[in-house]
This record gives sequence, C-alpha cells and structure tokens, in this order.
Amino acid sequence: MHDIVIRGGTIIDGSGGPRRTGDLAIRDGRIAEVGEVSEPGRREIDATGLLVTPGLVDVHTHYDGQVLWDPLVTPSSWHGVTTVVMGNCGVGFAPVAPEGRDFLIELMEGVEDIPAGTLREGLPWDWESFSEYLDSVGRVARAIDVGAQLPHGALRPYVMGERGGDHTQRATPEEIARMGQLAQEAIEAGALGFSTSRTINHKTRDGRNTPSLTASVEELKGIAAGLRRAGAGVLQGIADFFDFDPEFELIRATAEAAGRPMSISVMENPDSPAMWRDLLERIDAAGREGIDLRAQVATRAIGLIMGLQNTYHPYIACPSYRALEKLSFEQRVARMRDPELRRRIVGEVPRGDGAMSNFTRLGNVFELQDPPDYEPDPEQSLEARARRAGADPSEFAYDRFVQDGGRGLFYVPVMNYVAGNSDVTREQLLHPRSVPGLGDGGAHVATICDVSFPTSLLTHWGRDRSRGEKLPLEWLVKRQCRDTAELVGLNDRGLLAPGMKADLNLIDFEALNVCEPEMLYDLPLGEKRLVQRARGYRKTLVSGQVVMEDGEHTGALPGEVLRGARPAPA
Repeated sequence: MHDIVIRGGTIIDGSGGPRRTGDLAIRDGRIAEVGEVSEPGRREIDATGLLVTPGLVDVHTHYDGQVLWDPLVTPSSWHGVTTVVMGNCGVGFAPVAPEGRDFLIELMEGVEDIPAGTLREGLPWDWESFSEYLDSVGRVARAIDVGAQLPHGALRPYVMGERGGDHTQRATPEEIARMGQLAQEAIEAGALGFSTSRTINHKTRDGRNTPSLTASVEELKGIAAGLRRAGAGVLQGIADFFDFDPEFELIRATAEAAGRPMSISVMENPDSPAMWRDLLERIDAAGREGIDLRAQVATRAIGLIMGLQNTYHPYIACPSYRALEKLSFEQRVARMRDPELRRRIVGEVPRGDGAMSNFTRLGNVFELQDPPDYEPDPEQSLEARARRAGADPSEFAYDRFVQDGGRGLFYVPVMNYVAGNSDVTREQLLHPRSVPGLGDGGAHVATICDVSFPTSLLTHWGRDRSRGEKLPLEWLVKRQCRDTAELVGLNDRGLLAPGMKADLNLIDFEALNVCEPEMLYDLPLGEKRLVQRARGYRKTLVSGQVVMEDGEHTGALPGEVLRGARPAPA
C-alpha cells in the first residue's frame, strides 16, 4: 500500500511536456508511480480540478540567519517553494572567528537590509567552520529543505583577518591557497557552491564596500581551484561590469578555473539598458567554448516597495517629516494630516536626479492593490492619475501615502522596466542559458518584496498577462522546478517521476495569486519585515508529507539541510 495517492489531478510534471490527467503515488518520501495508480494509499487525496506540479525551487535567497529562528522559512513556504538556496551574493555567516561576527552582521545589514539587532538576537553563533554552520542550521526542525553556499564576504575576512574586510587589500599567495582549501572543505562538507559580489551597491551598514568588490583574478581562481579539487559545487556572482571586457573575462576565468557551472545576475539597468544583452551574448559564447555560464534573471521587474512604515518613501529626507520621528507611527500619520504640515513637507521633497530620485519620480510610482499589478501601465502612475484628476502630483501623492492610516504600499519598478513593460523580462526568461532567480527571500525586509517571484512566474506569464505575449505554463513549471534544481546540482527533485523526491504542489490555478505585501513585526526583537502571501496553493508536500494547506502550516517539519548535490535516482 502506498503512503499517499493523489487522484485525478492535472499533472504538469516539470519536464516541459504536455499536461495530463492522472494519479500520483508516494511511498517513503519518494514518488512511486505517476499515471493510473490502482494500488490504494493510506491517505487518498482528490485532486480533481487541481494542478499537480513539482515543488518550486528558489535558488536565490538570503535566509542565512532566518533559518535559525523560523522553522517555516516564510514567505517562501507560502508560495509553493519546497527548496531554497541561501548564501548568495557573497554574504553569509560562515566561516567566522568570534571576533569577526560583528563585521558579518554589519555586512548583511548593509547589503541585504536585515536589521543588526535581529541578527544579534537570532543567531546562536555555535559555529566557526562552514560545516559547523550547517550543523547549527540542521538543529532547527523546518518545513522545507534549505541549502547553503560558501560566501566570499565571510571567507575572505576569516582567512585575512581585518585586512580581509577591505576590498583594496590583496591576499597573499598563502592566503589564497588557504581560501581555496577552505572552499574545498566547505563543498566536501555540503556547501552547494561558492558566491561572490563585485557591485558597489553592496556595502556594510557604515558604508564600506563588500570585501570581494575588487578581489583579484588570482584570488578568485584560487578559490575556484578548491571547487575543482572537490569535483562538485557551483559558483554564483553579481557584478556591475562598469569596465565590461576585463570584468567579464574575470568571471569567465573563474568559472573556467573551477570547471563548474557559474550563474551571474543579469537584469536591465536604467543606467546601462543595453548591457544585459551584451552579457547574454558573452554567456552564450562561453557556453560554446565549454564554460558553463548561466544568467540568473528575474520573473518580473525588480522593484522597491515604498510606504510610511518602510525604509524608503518620498518624505524620508524632509526636515519637517524627520521632526516627527520620535512619535509613534499612528501619531506621525495623524500629524501628517495637518494642512500646514502637509504644505511644508510637500515643499521639502527633493527634486531632480539625486539619491532620492527613485522615490520622488512620481511617474514611476504605482499604488499596490490586491492582487498587485507588476506590469503597470505608466498611465496608472501617481503622476498620471494626478494629471487626470486635475491635481498637483506632489499633493496627490502625499494624500495617497497618508490615507488608510498610512499603511498603503507603493511599487517602484527599477530594473527590467525601462520601456514601461515586461518585454525585456520575457526575453531574458526565454534565453536558453537563463534560469529564474533573484527573488532575495529573507532579505531587504523593509525595502523589497520579490520573494513572490515564483508565484508571479506562473500567474503573470502563464495566465494573466494583458500587455504582451504569455508563455506556456508547462514550460514555466519546468523553469521554476527542474531547471532551477539542476542549476545547483539537486537532480533528485523538480520532476514528477518515479524515484524522485516527493516534493509537490496541488494548485487551484484559477485562484492562484500573489497577495498585496504587508508589514509584519515578527522578527527577533519585534523588528519589521515585508511579507507576501499567496492564494491558491491547496497543498504543498515535502518528502511526501503535507506541510501547507491553503497557506497554513500543518505541523509537519520534514525539511532537511542539504549537504551537497543530489544525484537523480537510478
């Protein structure tokens, strides 16, 4: 007898092939049969009218701290995600000497907008090596599987001491050899890969650049050699590519030295809107030469979320607003309704192209609804709406921010939205050497809420898009399940076939939607974070156990810490 038999669902198996109606049987945490199952199950689930898909695999998260206090790994587990990979962009918490802990906290706070107080309260620091960190993560029972990568921003200071936190310092040959040895040991202990960052946008809380910003090619190749010796693992990186040719050649040389797959973040930047195509062309050329480079791409525009509770909004730098900072949130919003204060704050909003321009350029600010529209028509911007209403845009926007108790949220698409639509995102998703990623689950807790990327991929591109062409749902499921799993060497999941891990979703596709983001105050010390729920995931199973039903945890905690790549079943 099977443990579970799911009957009569519409099976989209993750291969990209056509959907079909059938049954699926589970035994001992694995898929036993797919098709017509005659043997009964101890539990029978009627999936009539529901899609049956593999569990979604999110390869770009920053749950490195959160997994130590949150057994549900939310919001990802609310979005049908059954496997997350953390340790991206060169930030994380191992290896670390006791004297280096504060630096890693400050780096994570600066790069990923996770409050230092939250991390100090939530991290037990019962590790030094990367292997010991995985042991610590494994001591927390959780709903879904988590895998980790070795971060350059932790490895470098661990080996070089204080010098390692300064990107201008050069590692000695002995230090490079030590980094390579530790990288090999981390992979052999279960790290899924190694990550690095070369962007000026990544800084510590006090403004220092990320340690890996200008790491030499010798340093990166020395670390890559550790992965080659281990014969396993992947590499992940992000870079600005301001000096395009030498920077890309450095990335290419790192991947070649490792002999392992490497993915890099690719997105359309308004400051260099053609670069993403150049990157994809170079990635293609490297692939033709046997160097396995991939592009990690977003599933919608990468956008900031503004609101009076958030890190950013148009009034954050206004002196008259800052004078209210000591008031409670409710008191502050009440004071902002005063007509004279309204006049002063509106007059103090920064203009022009300075640092605040993303938050004050009202032609690119959109009010979020439920469900949110992530491909908004420019005619729905606050500026366009004010113009149609015959109102001053600045005053119109102010009134929208203050209404509803000041709890409204506003979307500012930044990357992949230069033309005011999602055509670039579609082109990136269709590229044969791209994979969906960049959702940053667990990070940017009061600034960005892109953790719902996997759900948006299915709903927007597979059903709802009205401003351009859609994409086949079967192909989208393959991209977010099998393709992402294979990218990081997890070949035992992402496909509904006998022998594969029984991670899957039962989805009411007509009801499936991302919900409007909301602010919760549930981090350690009561700190805030933006979260986003989903509707339509009727059941999510991990290793054959139902962990979520209609967005609520069942109590099951079958998730595990992944220690290394997983081969496909024979």
